[in-house]
Amino acid sequence: MNQRESEFEFIKGLSAELSSRNLVFPTSLKATMKIRQALDDPDMPIEQVARIISTEPVLSAQVLMLSNTPMFNRTSKKIDELKVAVSLLGFGVVRNVAISVGMKQLKDQQENATKSEQMEGLWTRSVRVAALSLVIAKNRSKLSPDKAMIAGLLHDIGKFYILSRAHQYQGLFHSEEALWDLVDQWHADIGAAILESWEVSDDIRAAVMDRSRDDLPLTQRASLTDVVSAADFLDASFVKQSIDELDWEAIPTSLVNLKLDHDQTENLMNETRQEMAQILKVIA
Repeated sequence: MNQRESEFEFIKGLSAELSSRNLVFPTSLKATMKIRQALDDPDMPIEQVARIISTEPVLSAQVLMLSNTPMFNRTSKKIDELKVAVSLLGFGVVRNVAISVGMKQLKDQQENATKSEQMEGLWTRSVRVAALSLVIAKNRSKLSPDKAMIAGLLHDIGKFYILSRAHQYQGLFHSEEALWDLVDQWHADIGAAILESWEVSDDIRAAVMDRSRDDLPLTQRASLTDVVSAADFLDASFVKQSIDELDWEAIPTSLVNLKLDHDQTENLMNETRQEMAQILKVIA
């Protein structure tokens, strides 16, 4: 089978998975996502939530570790019970941790060093966009910061999936450019299928799918899509710690809806830098 035929077979396989919604994930990730869905029920007793979390060792360890950080535990008493940790953190934070752990499981299954590096870069950027989404929602809207963070974490989930599947086809792509061409072409549809299969809420799904649109409407009240779009746009500035290279004559509609001009954006970045560092430490 030549290169073109191999690439076609891979694309055909992706198409079949997409149309049948038979998406292939590691068992550990499926378990983590089931836990995330259980946390969507605000009336579920904390004891039951703790029992569900205890079935996933990595998530259990992460929840306990987080509950003992100064950000959440302001006492000197060590927390070693999951139900106490869940009560302290709240369902929203635990839900975010579940998604974070699940995506790290997808990233860490890579055996090929090159693809592992690609996934690491994608993960690092997703974490930054998640943190930016949280602080933007918290400071510039009346939207849920937790929900904004989830949307930010998931904004490139389609790319994660394609890269995770590509590692099973050793030597398939003749260049990294060819692989990224495929990722760019398919990640939106794959992402939509994943979010649907995980029963993610409509507003998060819309934020993930529409964040790159150049025809977002002007509104008086910013949407979750605006928040993720703005976070995606501002990510490079956060890395460089400067917003001066942005073209403020051609900013996306999302920044207008969030009332973020040059000065407001600079103030937001400066005022939330410490908070951003804490969030990145927690979810990375």
